[in-house]
Amino acid sequence: MTGSAAHGAPSRLPFDLPRLGIGTAPLGGLFQEVTDQDAAATLGAAARAGITYFDTAPRYGHGLAEERLGRLLPPAGIIEPVISAKTGWLLRPGPDGAPGDVVTDWTERGIRTSLESSLTRPRRSSVDVLYLHDADDHAEVVRRTACPAVRRLRDEGLVRAIGFGMNHSGPLASYVAEFDVDVALIAGRFSLLDHDALTTLLPLCVKTGTAVVVGGVLSTGLLAAPFPGAMFNYRPVPAEALARAQRCRALCAEFEVPLAAAAIQFPFLHPAVTSVVVGCRPATEVTANAAASRFPIPDELWHRLAAAGFVPPQLLG
Repeated sequence: MTGSAAHGAPSRLPFDLPRLGIGTAPLGGLFQEVTDQDAAATLGAAARAGITYFDTAPRYGHGLAEERLGRLLPPAGIIEPVISAKTGWLLRPGPDGAPGDVVTDWTERGIRTSLESSLTRPRRSSVDVLYLHDADDHAEVVRRTACPAVRRLRDEGLVRAIGFGMNHSGPLASYVAEFDVDVALIAGRFSLLDHDALTTLLPLCVKTGTAVVVGGVLSTGLLAAPFPGAMFNYRPVPAEALARAQRCRALCAEFEVPLAAAAIQFPFLHPAVTSVVVGCRPATEVTANAAASRFPIPDELWHRLAAAGFVPPQLLG
């Protein structure tokens, strides 16, 4: 089990998703502005690290992350990226072209309009994966119009695979159970600090052959740098979560393993998981996360983490 314990289950995806991808919300200015120069350096570091998978959405910087992918990926040396995009939300421009509102639209016309914009900004004729984005409370309209719409887009070849991308594993599991989708993106609910996806979503995805992409494995940065002032689940970290992260780091340090390495490789202990996407802002984070994804992790550390409650014991056989 040294390294990750990936032993992936059969997947209905028509292609292989790369094991490690970059979540592009930081390139859209999440938490702080990123210059074009810094975004180009981040994507250049991805090219040098062999990372070709990028997850994006219109809501990331009001289209800025998508636009930067289209403009900066080829100069970075990534000619044939794997891109997952999201739909269900439309961007409304403000006065004089300034960013305006982001509104939900689950109609077929809204789904198509969103995808057309998400193809224009990154300068592509198709995307590899299209997720219905944060559809938690929209089951009726998803059932009536959104799911049929993305299926037609897949049939037309504008997308290669379809799925749902959400932050809550319960509603996501319900959608996977009901709809014929290829992939599910779960953010923040399967990490060293949160095992919520384990009880419902992941076993279901093994049964249905639905590939799983896990985001938020660093818990908004806490598992990269567990210090006071860190963010956790997009908010300032509570004392209890900080103490748990620091305990986890101390256990990893006993084996001379970086905490980020255990955090990034943890999801692959489950056979449903195909890929992990990690948000990266500076180029140094890309390089560090790529190295962490390959760092050797001894079996004994996984068992120590399990005994401390950070790894569900059933994942270790």
